[in-house]
Amino acid sequence: MNTQDILQSIAAVQVSILRHEPDIEALDRAIGDGDHFINVRRGCEVMAELSPSLQGLTPADALNRIGMKLLSTIGGASGPLISSFFLSMAATLKGAAEPDRRQFAAAFVAGVDAIKSRGKADLGEKTMLDTLIPVARLLVRLNEEGASLADLCVAAKQEATQGMLATRDMVATKGRAHFLGERAIGHIDPGSKSCEVAIHAVCDLMTHR
Repeated sequence: MNTQDILQSIAAVQVSILRHEPDIEALDRAIGDGDHFINVRRGCEVMAELSPSLQGLTPADALNRIGMKLLSTIGGASGPLISSFFLSMAATLKGAAEPDRRQFAAAFVAGVDAIKSRGKADLGEKTMLDTLIPVARLLVRLNEEGASLADLCVAAKQEATQGMLATRDMVATKGRAHFLGERAIGHIDPGSKSCEVAIHAVCDLMTHR
C-alpha cells in the first residue's frame, strides 16, 4: 500500500461515513454520549483537508502527520485513540517506501494494539476493538496463508460486520455506555459500527479500482 492508496482510502472512508450518518448517530444516541459521529466526521474532514500536503511523502510520514493532526483537532475519547492508531502504524512502517500486504497487516495490528493500550480495553468490552481486533488477526493470518487480495477483502468485511454485530449482546465496560449496565444489551456500539463502515469502504476501494 503506497501513500496514494492511503489518500484514496481516506476519501472513500469519508464518503461512506457520511452515508451512514443516520445509523451511527442513532446508535450513539442510544448508549453513547452523543458526540461520537461529530468527532468521526471531523476526523474525516481533517484528513481530507490534509491530504494534498501528504502527496509525495512515504506512507509512514503521511500516517504520522495524520496522527499528529488528529491528536490536536479531535475532541472526546476518539481523538487520542484514533491518533494513536495512525502514529503506531507510522512507526511500524518507517523505512518502507511501499509496504507489502504483510507489512501493512503488521502495522494495522500495531495500530489496534495502541488503541487497546490507550483505551485500556480489549475484545468483548463493547467498543471499537470488537470490530478491529478480529480484523487485525484475520489480516495477519490470511496474508501468511497467501490469500488473494479479493479473498482477503471479502473475509475482512465479513469479520468486521460479525464483530460489530457481536457488540449487541455485550455489557459495556468502557465509556459512557458502561453506566447503563445491562440496559446497553441489545444496542450495537457506535464505535464498532464506525470502524465496520471504514473497513468496508477501504476493502471495496481495494477490490474495485
